[in-house]
Amino acid sequence: MRKGEVGAVVLAGGMATRFGGAVKAAVPAIRGKSFLELKIADVAAAAEHAGRPLPLFVMTSFATHADIVRLLEELADERVRAFAFPQFVDVRLELDGSIALDPDGRPSLYAPGHGDLPFALVRSGLLDRFLSEGGRHLYMSNVDNLTSTLDPAVIGAHVDSGAELTALVAEKRPGDQGGAPARVDGRLEIVEGFRFPPDFDQDRIPVFNTNTFVMDATRLGEPFDLDFFLVEKKVDGRTVLQFERLVGQLSAYLDTRCLVVERSGPDGRFHPIKVPKDLEREAPEIERILVARGILEP
Repeated sequence: MRKGEVGAVVLAGGMATRFGGAVKAAVPAIRGKSFLELKIADVAAAAEHAGRPLPLFVMTSFATHADIVRLLEELADERVRAFAFPQFVDVRLELDGSIALDPDGRPSLYAPGHGDLPFALVRSGLLDRFLSEGGRHLYMSNVDNLTSTLDPAVIGAHVDSGAELTALVAEKRPGDQGGAPARVDGRLEIVEGFRFPPDFDQDRIPVFNTNTFVMDATRLGEPFDLDFFLVEKKVDGRTVLQFERLVGQLSAYLDTRCLVVERSGPDGRFHPIKVPKDLEREAPEIERILVARGILEP
């Protein structure tokens, strides 16, 4: 980090639908500070320890880009070199395969998943810029997981392992859904729940993917053949089809290791906020953790 080899990536794309149509990155989360403001504060705290400014790359969508660009300008911090770049756009389909239309008669658009990350980062020119300035490692987290902070210990574990991709995984609890580490033809990969064979007992795997990764940035410019997965979505009161890519599938192409992290307590690193009720429940512990890590004042 002192050599300028580390940057942070925050996923803040999507369709801004779960918080009443508001862009989640701009929603007040803790002490009136927005999710994005707290992510910037995290990178700023890491920059203080590193003794140099650190880059922050925020992946937006067409639904969130303008608001996030404006927010980054308002939250400018000399310790954080912040950039926004949009993911891709796709068109929803009706069940019969025809183009789905909005109530105003225009094609219904959507952001096709966080698997856009490497391709959108390349298209923006930011990956080449990061590499040309000596960048090597990118720490990626969701904007709504505030305790997934940029920690030198996590970066160190990634570097020491020699992996090209480190996936942060946590203890699985009843009701958890999502990806998990598994061996596919002998290779460790992050596999989403719906991709496991129907007869495979997923409870055999005691941990699951937190969608936080440390990536070897020198590999991200490659033309990865990520799959588009069919997703049924309720839009305007009807079911439509969309196709999404998953960033965890990079593990099928990059040498991958898993790092088991705590979910809660002082070292907790997994407190995702998907809907407003999550924030009501998790805010006190998130605040305690951010204070302990020097991201918020006591």
